[in-house]
Parts: sequence; C-alpha cells; structure tokens
Amino acid sequence: MIENKVAYITGGTKGIGFGIAKILLENGISVAFSGRKKEDVEKVENDLKQYSQNVLGLVSDVKSLENEANAVKSIIEKFGRLDFVIANAGLGIFKPVDELSSEEWKDMIDTNLTGVFHTLKASVEELKKTEGYYITISSLAGANFFENGTGYNASKFGVVGFTQAAMIDLRKYNIKSTVIMPGSVATNFNGNIPSEKDAWKIQPDDMGNLVLDILKMNPRVLPSKIEFRATKPNA
Repeated sequence: MIENKVAYITGGTKGIGFGIAKILLENGISVAFSGRKKEDVEKVENDLKQYSQNVLGLVSDVKSLENEANAVKSIIEKFGRLDFVIANAGLGIFKPVDELSSEEWKDMIDTNLTGVFHTLKASVEELKKTEGYYITISSLAGANFFENGTGYNASKFGVVGFTQAAMIDLRKYNIKSTVIMPGSVATNFNGNIPSEKDAWKIQPDDMGNLVLDILKMNPRVLPSKIEFRATKPNA
C-alpha cells in the first residue's frame, strides 16, 4: 500500500521532479518537494494543489547538507513521517574539458553527486523508521560518455556508483534503493523549451509513472538499476 505515505522530491519545481510529484499526488501519496528559488517553489506548490492538497513546497539547495536537514525536519513537522525520497535535483554544463572552468565542474559535482549524498544523509534516519525507499535520478550519461560531457558524465557515473553502494549499505534496514537512468526527457534541461518536437522523448509523466510502478512492487523484489529510454529516438 502506498496511499497515505509521504515522499520528498528534490528539484521538484519543473521537469522530471514536477512530473513525479504530479503522479504521486494523483495516487494518494503526500508530497514534499524542493527548489532553490522561493518564488518558483510557491508557484509550483499552488499548481500541484490541483492534484491534492497534501503538498509542501520547500526552499532548499542540495549543495547544502544543512538545507536538506532543515527540509526533512519541515517534512516531519508537516506530515509526521517520510517514506520515499527521490533525489532528482541536477544540472548540466556541456563544454570541452579544456574550456570547462573549475567553478562549472564544482557546480555540477556539488549539485549532481554531493547533492544526492546530502539528501540521503539528511533523510536516512527517517527512512530507517519507515523502512522506506531511496531513489536517485541519474542518466544514461551515467553509463555512456560523450564529447563535451566530462563534468556531467563524471557526476552521473558517480550517482550510479553511489546509489548501488548505498543500496548494499541500507538493505539491512529494509530500505530499498534504486537508480533510474533516463535518456532524453522532454524538459527545460540545458536550455530546451519543450514543444511538439519533443513528442518522441520520455515525458515527465512517464518518469512519474515509472517511480510509481517501482514503489508499488512487491517488497521482495528490488530493481536496483533501471535504464529508461525512448522507444524510437528522434522519431
């Protein structure tokens, strides 16, 4: 049973995070989500209330462990428990390695990789109480390298390794862990503006339905790593 449980989604103000929040709310799960900008969080919290009133928007930057700890504290104060954590926040900067600045490298590593650690570190004691589920959103870039992708590839390869190792650490507490590695998703990522030309891509709702399906699985099974791609690229 997933109804009346509570999920926390980082990077939930748009794209994949918003799609996951929408689907979970429609299926009876209370949702807390975070973003870095207060105005975005407030707008999206209001938008999500059309699906359920059981939603909480939080301002948090995953680069800060203190921010994430405060977010989890607010979730417990509001809902009294935390069952599912979806570490989704991420960014991409795509340049040749000789042109990538140390600041750009650090921004990607601190957000994409250290951020998933901060989110888990802040929430793991609550997940122990509920025997919950920890899901990270990596990318097919976590298995396939490409030109101009040094920083992004490094961060997403790292997320895959981190989540797989965390899965082994946490299963003794009956906490399940899954890393999802999507291909092209119709979002605003990397300056894209979603339109009809993105119809062939994975849609944010598809990501939400995948997460929902994972959470509904029998507790005896664990899909620890999932590659998720469009059926016909550039169709």
